[in-house]
Amino acid sequence: MRPLVIGIAGGTGSGKTTLTQELIRHFPTRVSVIYHDNYYRRRDDLTYEERSALNYDAPEAFDNNLMVEQLQQLIAGQSIESPVYDYTVHNRSDSTQIIEPAPVVIVEGILIFCFPRLCELFDIKLFVDTDADVRILRRVKRDVLERGRTVESVETQYLTTVKPMHELHVEPSKRKADLIIPEGGRNLVALDMLIKRVERHLGFSLDSSGRIDSL
Repeated sequence: MRPLVIGIAGGTGSGKTTLTQELIRHFPTRVSVIYHDNYYRRRDDLTYEERSALNYDAPEAFDNNLMVEQLQQLIAGQSIESPVYDYTVHNRSDSTQIIEPAPVVIVEGILIFCFPRLCELFDIKLFVDTDADVRILRRVKRDVLERGRTVESVETQYLTTVKPMHELHVEPSKRKADLIIPEGGRNLVALDMLIKRVERHLGFSLDSSGRIDSL
């Protein structure tokens, strides 16, 4: 059976990952996830300072050909070696991550709806829509605590590339979504609808305790 491929897009800090994690929590052994961030182009030709100055919120920053190829392999039932991006050095690491095929494949990223070849592979396209003030606060917290960035560098990047690229590319891409979800995984109504859609694809349901019952 072909897997159900779900694309989850939205601005930085919008709640995409929270929504993804909720789906993994409900279907822990039946979901594989590909993160668009891991497919940033490798830039060994540049120094750290030069890589730091790149625009990582522009469509051309990504190696989408590789992502399409590997997503097609997952859909065909083959495991892949996904690249792994290292935010501390602004480049891909030398490591890769084995991702196994699964009945449900989630593709998550801010710009995934900007690429027609990717969109063609999605069965469901979700856009997580969250207020800009909330998103920037989440981004500052994430980048400082998890990615070793300074508040000043996060502020500079947000004003020079993140915000203008969001307005130019990310925001318009939500017109391609099948469903726009305010607040992502915190939107319990939308989450319930999505879970039921996944259940129909898988052919099972969750009982009241959250355990999986086969139909």
